[in-house]
Amino acid sequence: MSSEEPSHRVVCLLDKVLTARGVTLTELSARTGITMANLSILKTGKARAIRFTTLTAICQALDCKPADLFDLEDPHNLDEPTSDPIT
Repeated sequence: MSSEEPSHRVVCLLDKVLTARGVTLTELSARTGITMANLSILKTGKARAIRFTTLTAICQALDCKPADLFDLEDPHNLDEPTSDPIT
């Protein structure tokens, strides 16, 4: 494996969960106190890490589990996540 190729990729499914719950990013920001900028970074997949306090706040606001918000993609099959979030 080359240093350029990741062994795995964690994918944030926040956009799918928000859509399934009928919640906007603005509403989630208001419910959690997390800035729109930080939520947008998560939603667009640009985040490299997440604090447990942030994850807890999002899960409580959306009535979901961490597993609903993230998936682990196979680097050889980047088109298809391994599971769907609970709707």
